[in-house]
Amino acid sequence: MNHKKPVLSDHLAFLSVRYNVYLVELFEAIVAARKNGEATCTNLKIEYRGNAEGDAIFLITKDNAVVTQFRAPEELLLRKNIAFDSWLDTDKIRKQIARKNNAVGYSLQIQDLRHGMKKVNLEAQVLEAPEPSPVYTRYGNNAVVTNAWIADETGKVKLCLWNEQTKFISVGNIIQIKNASVSTYKGERQLRLGKNGTVILLQSFSAKAKHKPEMLQQKQSYA
Repeated sequence: MNHKKPVLSDHLAFLSVRYNVYLVELFEAIVAARKNGEATCTNLKIEYRGNAEGDAIFLITKDNAVVTQFRAPEELLLRKNIAFDSWLDTDKIRKQIARKNNAVGYSLQIQDLRHGMKKVNLEAQVLEAPEPSPVYTRYGNNAVVTNAWIADETGKVKLCLWNEQTKFISVGNIIQIKNASVSTYKGERQLRLGKNGTVILLQSFSAKAKHKPEMLQQKQSYA
């Protein structure tokens, strides 16, 4: 039986997710190892082991234990302006991120969010909190909704909030989101809480100090 050879982009994207390193930094470390013989990327050590049939051979270790050995085409190492986001935007990598996200206590960063993800956990700060607008839902209910902008050190994303959830979102607040999903509306990523999602207020900007978290849970999905 013929086994399909793993695609290098998938392999490196998988390593970046598994070992919590930025994909671009991992690739740059590989390029540096090709030039200098070895390089490091956080707790990973990359060694150049030679060349075979136009491919550079690399060994990656962590704490002296072998992580992987792989080949990279020499021409790939010379490429500029690689679209690393497309390397991460595959079903295989999304499933890997989702599995890691489901681990106890694991929190994603905004740059990791991809359309279709579920059970997303993350912490962020509120950048914008527009005044909630009244809407009439398809379920025949009156509700209020706001699309807040939240951010961490890796980027920002829109967060859709309904009813009681909107009262606890103010600019500057630090919040924790659990069990959200990622969707796309008019080409823009959004986080939605659905019926199982929660928002926890970790720090109020007005108080400027941590206090007992307040948890909100959406009781009904209006999406």
